[in-house]
Amino acid sequence: MQSLSFTPGKAFLSVNSTAVPWTVVFEDEGVAGYFYACDRSQETQEHSIMDAMLIYNVSALRDPETPRIASVEWSKDGQQAVLYLDGTAQALFDFARHQGFCRLDFPNFIAEQGDTWQKATHAWSEAALQHFEANLYAS
Repeated sequence: MQSLSFTPGKAFLSVNSTAVPWTVVFEDEGVAGYFYACDRSQETQEHSIMDAMLIYNVSALRDPETPRIASVEWSKDGQQAVLYLDGTAQALFDFARHQGFCRLDFPNFIAEQGDTWQKATHAWSEAALQHFEANLYAS
């Protein structure tokens, strides 16, 4: 697990999977925090983002001046990643299923031709998180 201590409004945490070419990025550039699923084999940063989910709006946070801890943990097979804020899971990307789940279920897009990721919904799935966590500790 990789972690970052930060104050909302400025954060960047990029964590590569052991399964090439996947990467996840947590980023807050002042207004909001986002979690990105990325394919680092792509030539440009714009094309490397496979999906994105809103984690929070800074203005809506309780005590936005309070330092936080963002952590990312990858599954053993490198196909799933979870973003934790202060120890609570906020978002999960499943690279094998091409699907993301987040507590805010935003943003959602109408499917476009050629999309390989499920972007019509990012609804939170407690079952997906439980599956992830069960596989973390399985021998």
